[in-house]
Amino acid sequence: MHFLTVFWKVLFAFVPPTDYWNGWACFVVSICMIGLLTAFIGDLASHFGCTVGLKDSVTAVVFVALGTSVPDTFASKVAAIQDQYADASIGNVTGSNAVNVFLGIGVAWSIAAIYHNSKGNDFKVDPGSLAFSVTLFTIFAFICVGVLMYRRRPSIGGELGGPRTPKIVTTMLFVSLWLLYILFSSLEAYCHFKAF
Repeated sequence: MHFLTVFWKVLFAFVPPTDYWNGWACFVVSICMIGLLTAFIGDLASHFGCTVGLKDSVTAVVFVALGTSVPDTFASKVAAIQDQYADASIGNVTGSNAVNVFLGIGVAWSIAAIYHNSKGNDFKVDPGSLAFSVTLFTIFAFICVGVLMYRRRPSIGGELGGPRTPKIVTTMLFVSLWLLYILFSSLEAYCHFKAF
């Protein structure tokens, strides 16, 4: 694993320690690197989708989301193991995904907008089926939050961990919601049903 990850280790060795500027140097450089990597992963996934014949929306939902969320998952696992409660790991997932989306898309679209503006063109992004995706995501998010609130009961003992059966059922539910989101988004992208 060391040889597979040595590129990332060397790359992120350029992030300054948290001692500099009360942690601001580490924060700013980390945010910039995350934004650039998210933009790079987005472009790489777009080229991959073009090569295999997938629409950009399907490529984004499957590969870009997976590529940017897997490192967050490992960071959340470490946070869950090192913390008494699940607050740090849940906060890490939501915070890092927000940074990936807002900063990653923001950096890429800002670069594209600046480039197009320098050429005298307008940079426009077709919203596509944004309302459908947001509605579907919101429904699944409410289900997930409801499950996490239900798991706070004393018999289970918290959002993460607990007895084996609730842990497995929760995992299967969350994975199935992710697969359903991919399925519905893909069916809508390929016009098997009409979105709103």
